[in-house]
Amino acid sequence: MITTVDYHTGGEPFRIVTGGVPEIPGADVLSRRTAAMETLDDVRRLLCHEPRGHADMYGCFLVPPNDPGAHLGVLFWHKDGFSTACGHGTIALGAYAVQEGLVQAEPDGETDVVIDVPSGRVTARVRCSEGRVRAVTFVSVPSYVIARGVAAGGAKADISYGGAIYASVPAGALGLSVEPRHLTALIEHARRIKADLADHPASRHPSDDRLSGVYGVIFYDELPDVDGQAHQRNVTVFADGEVDRSPCGSGTAARMALLHDSGLRGTLVHDSIVGSTFLARVAEAGEQGVVPEVEGMAYRTGRHTFELDPEDPIGTGFALR
Repeated sequence: MITTVDYHTGGEPFRIVTGGVPEIPGADVLSRRTAAMETLDDVRRLLCHEPRGHADMYGCFLVPPNDPGAHLGVLFWHKDGFSTACGHGTIALGAYAVQEGLVQAEPDGETDVVIDVPSGRVTARVRCSEGRVRAVTFVSVPSYVIARGVAAGGAKADISYGGAIYASVPAGALGLSVEPRHLTALIEHARRIKADLADHPASRHPSDDRLSGVYGVIFYDELPDVDGQAHQRNVTVFADGEVDRSPCGSGTAARMALLHDSGLRGTLVHDSIVGSTFLARVAEAGEQGVVPEVEGMAYRTGRHTFELDPEDPIGTGFALR
């Protein structure tokens, strides 16, 4: 039996495993990720694949932090494996930690929930009012531009890092827009772009190859400013054709690295393909890149106990796309 608490952030699911999983060994969160890939992939499948999940499911295993300076450690997973970063999941974890009493918070004000993820240490800044969580700001790892104008999949992509490596492409360059009616075509383009970038030097992390590889392709539309703030709509196609329903937290961090490099100094209103919104800004800039802050909100959707009948011929499930 495996227990979970489920959330959604901007429409994107996030399943937090709270019990039934053995301790995952490792000296730090990044090494625990490697161990989980080797020993707990069947549990990931069970919770993520149909009939208990679906092809665009997301979730995590909670693990100890790297040191007492953080409240939680976390390993993110999806239908194709374990990711190095997840901004929408970090927002959900901030809400979860406060709502479940793991981190004590004042009924009015902000509380930092510090979380070790495979790509580094991040913060979920939880804002409460009248005892309720009202918003959560994801403070990313340093984010930076890797390359611009890289030819891939019949387009030119800008490559940047926001805890994972993303390729950004304007949807209009492909004759498309970020709308549900174009989603199938955008997924097909994303797969081609990722395949072309697989062996490109821009897909390699400069210091730790465990963080290498283009994780997602971000298609975006430029929209009219909102009260003087930059405004874009995006859809992130990550892993193997998976679609982020939210504006994508770590993807937004990667976008902010590009936009800051292009001169943006204000707030980005970042919409998703389903109409949810994150607000993003650069909090600071330094030698390692910029530190984006991405504000959103997560809502609890349920608590679950999952089982696997040993006689079930479907076993740990399947992915149908």
